[in-house]
Amino acid sequence: MYTAWPLKYKPQSLSEVVGNSLAIAVFKDWVKSWDQGVPKKRAAFLYGPPGIGKTVTVEALANDFHMEFVEKNASDYRTEDAINRFAGLASQYGSLFGGKRLVLLDELDGLTGNSDRGGVRAITEVVKNAQAPVVLISNTAYDPRFATLRKYCLLIEFKKPTTSEVFKHLMRLCQVEGIQADENAVKFIAHRSGGDIRSAVNDLQALAQGKKQLTYEDVSWLGYRDRQDTIFNVVRMALYSRTCAVAKQAVNLADIDIDMLFEWIYENVPAHFNDPRDLANAMDALSMADVYRGKIRATQDWSFMRYVIDYMTAGVAMARQYSKVGWVPFKFPTRIQSLSWSKAERAMQRNIGYKIKPKFHISAKRSLSEVLPFIRIIFKNNTQKAAEIAKWLDLNEEMVNYLAGNEEKAAAITALLAENA
Repeated sequence: MYTAWPLKYKPQSLSEVVGNSLAIAVFKDWVKSWDQGVPKKRAAFLYGPPGIGKTVTVEALANDFHMEFVEKNASDYRTEDAINRFAGLASQYGSLFGGKRLVLLDELDGLTGNSDRGGVRAITEVVKNAQAPVVLISNTAYDPRFATLRKYCLLIEFKKPTTSEVFKHLMRLCQVEGIQADENAVKFIAHRSGGDIRSAVNDLQALAQGKKQLTYEDVSWLGYRDRQDTIFNVVRMALYSRTCAVAKQAVNLADIDIDMLFEWIYENVPAHFNDPRDLANAMDALSMADVYRGKIRATQDWSFMRYVIDYMTAGVAMARQYSKVGWVPFKFPTRIQSLSWSKAERAMQRNIGYKIKPKFHISAKRSLSEVLPFIRIIFKNNTQKAAEIAKWLDLNEEMVNYLAGNEEKAAAITALLAENA
């Protein structure tokens, strides 16, 4: 059965958490201090970038110390009344089963913004009167709304693990999975993860699962994804920035033109604004941006461009008032996709999809979106593996030419096929 490796290898003990040994030591000492009575700081405020192990550290500590673990998502407790209902969880150290209780309020970032209706103030009161250890988690502890709350918390900063720490963790996973891994290949994955453990483990699984060996050639094409990752970050800025200035910076970071960026934002707004009021306001902003795009086309007066940029970035970002923040994948603009594919190209891809379908036991549609892009990368960069794949999938010469992208590479692949026939 398929199991995501970040879940399969989720730390069950503090000894398994990657990096942040000093922060973890401080956190352990704070929890132990409750055995001598209620400490001066009744809450620990763990903060740092996402994906580096803050939440799993709290869960692992609860396992090690055999504590009853109570976890809540702060974004679901925005109002004072809701927080007060939550307060009972922190009102006693002992649990119903005679053990000790550890209370976690995660994603405190979700309380910031106009949607917070007394939530931060109520959490501050909970912390001041807590009789059990309370842990707060956020990407930052220095949002102005947390100014009073910080006074009652022990601040513990979690930092991104080093590339070396991520590398060692990935090598351990390879050993457990019985994979003989080229160290340079694993270092490449560790380096490009930027300290995000979840991302690194996901990449390793995608590249190595089911294999006995992992070579540098198997992973080097990941660099191709970085350009797509960049546009994802740009769109994320336009959709989630808290200030107009930051949202407008998205245009400067994008390596695509304004019209293409508009299509990316337009495509992804409906999925990322889950409150109908926010969605209506975001689409209004995009409609105004489109009005000014029309003026530019009609008059060739490029001074209107500043209004296009303002509405499609800052206008969209400021529309977010009530939508909950959660992980939603970004999608390639379907309007551009449909315009860029010729009938012949779609037919070719469909035929290749039917070749892939029985080998991977997935639909032809999934074959095109999930497998074909990677096969094209291999065909353009590794002639030997391309020939092996072409033989395995029983691809004809036209299919090989299409995947290779140029006649020289296609000829080399075809020659290898002929030699191995």
